[in-house]
Amino acid sequence: MDFIKKYFNLIGEVSKTIKTESLLRIIEILRKTRLSKGRLFIIGVGGSAGNASHAVNDFRKLCGIDAHAPTDNVSEITARTNDQGFEFIFSEYLKTSKLAAKDTLLVFSVGGGNEKKKVSVNLINAIKLARLKKSKIISIVGRNDGFAFKNSDVSIFVDSKNKNLVTPISESYQVIIWHLLVSHPKLQINPTKW
Repeated sequence: MDFIKKYFNLIGEVSKTIKTESLLRIIEILRKTRLSKGRLFIIGVGGSAGNASHAVNDFRKLCGIDAHAPTDNVSEITARTNDQGFEFIFSEYLKTSKLAAKDTLLVFSVGGGNEKKKVSVNLINAIKLARLKKSKIISIVGRNDGFAFKNSDVSIFVDSKNKNLVTPISESYQVIIWHLLVSHPKLQINPTKW
C-alpha cells in the first residue's frame, strides 16, 4: 500500500512542475504546423515508440495534423537497421520524407540521448537533421541533461524526483501531455466519440 500511495503522490507532484508557458508554446508550434500544411513526425524508442504510434492517431484524428511515426513501419525500420545501422533509422526516414522547415519533430524519450555514452543516437541524429532543415523540435523527456532537452525549441522536463521511477513516470507523462495537446481548443477540431 505504501508504494501505491507514494507512486500516485509522485504523479500528482510532477504535474505541478510542468511549465504552462512551455505547453502554450508547443500548442502554438503545432497550430502553425497545421496552418502551414506541415507534418508532425513523432519519434521514440521502446515504450516511447508505442506512445508515438498512439499519439499519431490522436493528432491526425482529433487535430487534423498530418502526423507520422517512423516506428509504425516495421519493415522500413528493420531494413534501415540492417543496411545503415540503428543510429540512422529516424534521420534516414526523415530524409526520405523530405523533412522541411514547415514540419515539426516531436521527441518522446526518457533520457533524450547522450552522444558521449552513445545512447539513443538515433534520436540525436534526427534532432541534428531537424536543426539543419530548420524544423521545429519539441521534446518530452525525463532528464534535463540529455541531447533532446538541450537541443529542442521547447522541452518539457518530466521531473519524477525518484531515480527508480524515471522511466514509468516519463512515459506516463508523454501520454498525459499529448492528450492535453490534442484536447486543447486551439488544436482539437474534431470531437471525440465518447
